[in-house]
Amino acid sequence: MSKTKNTFDPAWREKYASQILTAEEAVKRIRPGQRVFVGTACGEPQGLVEALSKRATELPDTEIVHLLTFGDAPYAHRELTRYFRVNSFFIAENVRGIIQEGLGDYTPIFLSDIPRLFNSGRLPLDVALIQVSPPDQHGLCSLGVSVDIVKSAADNASLVIAQVNANMPRTLGDTLIDALEIDVLVPSDAPIIEVPPAEVTDVTRQIAEYVAALVDDGATLELGIGKIPHSLLNFLKHKKDLGIHTEMVTDDIIPLIREGVVTGARKTMDRGKVVASFCLGTKKLYKYVDNNPAFSFRPTEYVNDPNIISQQHKMTAINTALEIDLTGQVCSDSIGDKFYSGVGGAVDFNRGAAHAKDGKAIIALPSTAKGGAVSRIVSRLAAGAGVVTTRADVHYVVTEYGAAYLHGKSVAERALALISIAHPKFREQLLREGIEAKYLAAELAEKEGKIVVGPKELRTTYLLNDGTLLNFRPIHPTDEPRMRDLFYKLSEATIYYRFMGYQKIVPRKQIQDFVYIDHRNDVTIVGTLPEAHGEDIIAIGSYYLDPKTNLAEVAFVVSDKWQNHGIGTFLLKHLMRIARRNGIRGFTAEVLVENKPMQAVINKSNTKVRSKVGTGVISYEMDFE
Repeated sequence: MSKTKNTFDPAWREKYASQILTAEEAVKRIRPGQRVFVGTACGEPQGLVEALSKRATELPDTEIVHLLTFGDAPYAHRELTRYFRVNSFFIAENVRGIIQEGLGDYTPIFLSDIPRLFNSGRLPLDVALIQVSPPDQHGLCSLGVSVDIVKSAADNASLVIAQVNANMPRTLGDTLIDALEIDVLVPSDAPIIEVPPAEVTDVTRQIAEYVAALVDDGATLELGIGKIPHSLLNFLKHKKDLGIHTEMVTDDIIPLIREGVVTGARKTMDRGKVVASFCLGTKKLYKYVDNNPAFSFRPTEYVNDPNIISQQHKMTAINTALEIDLTGQVCSDSIGDKFYSGVGGAVDFNRGAAHAKDGKAIIALPSTAKGGAVSRIVSRLAAGAGVVTTRADVHYVVTEYGAAYLHGKSVAERALALISIAHPKFREQLLREGIEAKYLAAELAEKEGKIVVGPKELRTTYLLNDGTLLNFRPIHPTDEPRMRDLFYKLSEATIYYRFMGYQKIVPRKQIQDFVYIDHRNDVTIVGTLPEAHGEDIIAIGSYYLDPKTNLAEVAFVVSDKWQNHGIGTFLLKHLMRIARRNGIRGFTAEVLVENKPMQAVINKSNTKVRSKVGTGVISYEMDFE
C-alpha cells in the first residue's frame, strides 16, 4: 500500500543530465574481458541486458555473474556463449540449459558469503548493471524490489550503470544509493518483471498443512522459494503475531499483514518490521511495498547472516529440497550430476534457526518426483548429487505423509522416521535398502514393508521402591497376545477409566491399533516384567499425533496390581521425552471427572497444563515449551 505518490524528484533528469545516456550508449563503456554483474530476480534491468547482448561480438571473454534472474537472458543463448561466459550463484530456468551443457558456470556458495566475495576483491566486479527508482529530492534512489547482493555489487563495481525506472517502487530500509554514486543513469519506463504465484497442488497443500502445525504463535518466519512456501501461507491465517525475516516476499504476505496475522510484535530484532531482501511477485505486491514503512528491505549480508537469524525468538526457517537420503543428507542444488538451482540461503537460515531460542529448521519436499515414478527419499543420493545440508544440520523433514524429526537421532532412527514419511509404494524398497546398507537391523527383513518395530533407543527401565525393575520398550508385533492378556486382567473400574466405558471384550482390531504403528506419529510403550515364559505386560502408554496441530493425544493404563507405584507418572514422562525428540509440542488428554489418579499424574507433569471441564470429562492440553 503506497503511502505517498511521486516520491521521486520530477526534475531529476535535468539535475543529472550529465550522467544520463541511452542503454546502447551506456553499455559501450563495457570492455572485452570484464566481469559484469546483472541485477537480481524481478529487479533485473532488462533494457541494459538487451543492449549488452547486442554487443556480444565486440565483447569477447566477458564474464556475466548474477544470482537468480527471471527476465530474458539473451546473453545465455548458445550462439553467444563464444563471447559471454555465464557464472551464476543460483541457477534459474533462463540459464539452466547452457550450464547443464557445460557452456556456463555455477558457483556453489552460501548466499551470506557472496557480499564477502565482492568486498574482499576475491571476485572483483568491473561493471554492475542494476535497476533503481528515480532519485528523490535528496538525490537518493531506491534499489526497490531487489536489494539482496545488488547493493554490495553496486558498492564494489568500478562502473555502475543503473536503469532508472519510474515503475520501480521506492522500498524502505537499507535500500538507498546516491545518484551521484552511479556512473550512468538510463531512464526507463518498462514494466517491472512479474512472477505470478506458484501453482498449489494437493501434495504441496498437504505438506504446507503439516509445516503449519510446526509454526508457533509469535514465530519469526523465513520462507524459501517454491510451491510449498506459497501453499503454506494459506494455512497460517489462524496464527498470531508472526514475524517475517526472509530473503524474499511474495503477494501472499499482503493478506497476512492486513488480517493481523503478521505483526512482528514478538520479534527480537526489527520488531514490527517485515524484513526481506527482494520481492518475487506482481504489480499488486510492488504497489503494496512502495514507500510502506511496514517493510524493511535489507541487503543479503544482514538478512542472511546466521548470527542475526539466530537472535530471532522462535525463528522458523522453511526451505525445500530435491532429494534426501536415509541418513539425512539433503541435496537441493542438483539432480544427480546436473546442476539445477543453487545453495542459496537454505543453509544460512537452517543453521540460524537451529541456534535460535525455540527455533525450528524445516526442510519440506514432496515424497516423489517425475509424476510419482521416483522417490525423493532414497537410501543413497543419486550419483553426482551434492550435499547442501549435511546430515548433522537437518532437524525437521516434512512430506505430504508427515513430519520426521532427525536432529540428534541415530542413523537407524533417522531411516525409520524417513521411511515413515516416504510414499507408501516405496517404503518396502527403502526398508530393504536400509537393511542392505546396514542402517537398519537385519531382523527387520521379516517385517518388510511395515515400520512396526520401534528403535531400541526408546527402551528404558524403572526401579520401584520395593526393588522391582520394570523394563519399558516400544510395542512389538508379537505383543498382540500379551496385550489381550493385560486387558482381561484389568478390573472393571480400570477399564472404565481407560476406555470411558465398560467393555467385556477387546476387539482384535483394537489391539492391532496398538501394535501396528509407525513409532513416530503413533507411539506405544509397554512396561514389562520378566517371567519364566518370557515377559508380562503390566502397563501401556500411547500417544497419537494430530499433524495438523502438532499435538498428540496421550493415554495409558497400568494393571491394577501395579497401580500406586508411580508407574503412570514415569510412563507419561517417558512418552514426553519421546515426543520432544520427535519435535511434538505437547499432549492432549480426555479424562473422566471421577478419574482422580489420572488427573493427579497430569497435573504433576511439569508442563504448562490447561484444562477445560465438559460434561463428565476434563479436556487437558499439556504444552512442553
